[in-house]
Amino acid sequence: MNTQSALAGSSETALDPVYRASEVIFGLLMAMSFIGSISVATDGREEVRTLLVAALGCNLAWGLVDGVMHLVATKTQKRRNRVLIEKLHGSPDPAAGRELVADELPTPLAVSLGSEGLEQIRQRLTAAPPAAVRDRLSGRDFGDAIVVFFLVVLSTFPLVVPFMLTDDTARALLWSRLMAVAMLFLSGATLARYSGGNAILNGLTMAALGAALMAAIMALGG
Repeated sequence: MNTQSALAGSSETALDPVYRASEVIFGLLMAMSFIGSISVATDGREEVRTLLVAALGCNLAWGLVDGVMHLVATKTQKRRNRVLIEKLHGSPDPAAGRELVADELPTPLAVSLGSEGLEQIRQRLTAAPPAAVRDRLSGRDFGDAIVVFFLVVLSTFPLVVPFMLTDDTARALLWSRLMAVAMLFLSGATLARYSGGNAILNGLTMAALGAALMAAIMALGG
């Protein structure tokens, strides 16, 4: 990826694995906070249907909120990138320019690059004309927002399917919870593969953490 495309906020994938896994986990927790309210002794299918519709509706609403906030965050970052280029062009002092670049990087990365590495980045960024860095939202940005929406919403359906396949509430609850644990495990394993960690250990940790968070959400009235 070249410097200009990085500043424009584009990426090789629509959303990075951390973002995608986080959205799936969020959707799972929201859905399970409703499904966890279903009792084995629930009176009839009507009450179960009401709770499932509420779970789907909640995830639809939060999917929409997350999609909009993704656009807000993207717009903000693009504006910040444009302002950085303008500041670099307006600063004749290389040292000040290096400080601006370092402020945009994680501290460990900026330290490891050192003055020479930061200077190389500053020179490349300064070579980019300010007009080349736009802060307008692109079609891809809106596409990413749609992906965010569907990640949150679709994470609900695997938990709902067991209730569609059987009238046995206890069995449906068991399969729904097992499905949630399995999806949490896969999300944790995905994050581990992305970061170079232990997939099985991270998956088990995420499943346990997700179960704890779900219990906390329900205890707090979520």
